[in-house]
Amino acid sequence: MDEPGEIRGCFEVADTASWERREHFEYFYRTIKCKYTLNAEVDVTALLARCRARERRFFPSFLYVVMRAVNGNREFRMDFDAEGKPGFWDCVHPSYTVFHEDDKTFSDVWSVYDEDFEVFYASVVRDMEVYGEVKGVKAKPGRPGNFCPVSALPWLHFTGFSQDTYSESAMLFPLIRFGAYEEKEGRVKLPVAVFVNHAAADGYHVCKLFREMEEFAAAAEEWML
Repeated sequence: MDEPGEIRGCFEVADTASWERREHFEYFYRTIKCKYTLNAEVDVTALLARCRARERRFFPSFLYVVMRAVNGNREFRMDFDAEGKPGFWDCVHPSYTVFHEDDKTFSDVWSVYDEDFEVFYASVVRDMEVYGEVKGVKAKPGRPGNFCPVSALPWLHFTGFSQDTYSESAMLFPLIRFGAYEEKEGRVKLPVAVFVNHAAADGYHVCKLFREMEEFAAAAEEWML
């Protein structure tokens, strides 16, 4: 496992006395040990139109939508501290993949999250340019412990995507994948898959995450100036 870099965020241990999901966390982490994937299409019609109007790349723009939704819901910012106590980061940063056309491999790159779209977009574009040609699983060193994996499968408009870790792990963060967008009845739809540990989030929370992604994408004119 790669060593985490400088931590860019604050971690707060969950207050077991007031944590509304304490019993659910214990049940799904220690008893049932359940993980699941939920797939849905996100309407990106307005976002794609705005990207074209402003000459912005779609990937970093939708990555912003994903990370804004993730950071707005603490269930997707869960982790353990050094003593194994569950809690929440105040912010998580995206760890995403870049594809190498020459040998058909990919590498992980990460960027610092910023709620300001212009700052975030510039950071992602810069990191992709600097580390985009670096080969190997990890292209950019120093990834912090508070991260969220996001990657694209631009070759397919999939209807379902599922994955899991082979062995038990303490992974509480979600794994988010999106495919190729496709026009359907005048709307542009993007398939998105969210893999989560049931200990961290229930179906309600994942549905809320999807809904907020769609809301942020629909409001692209408000934040992509």
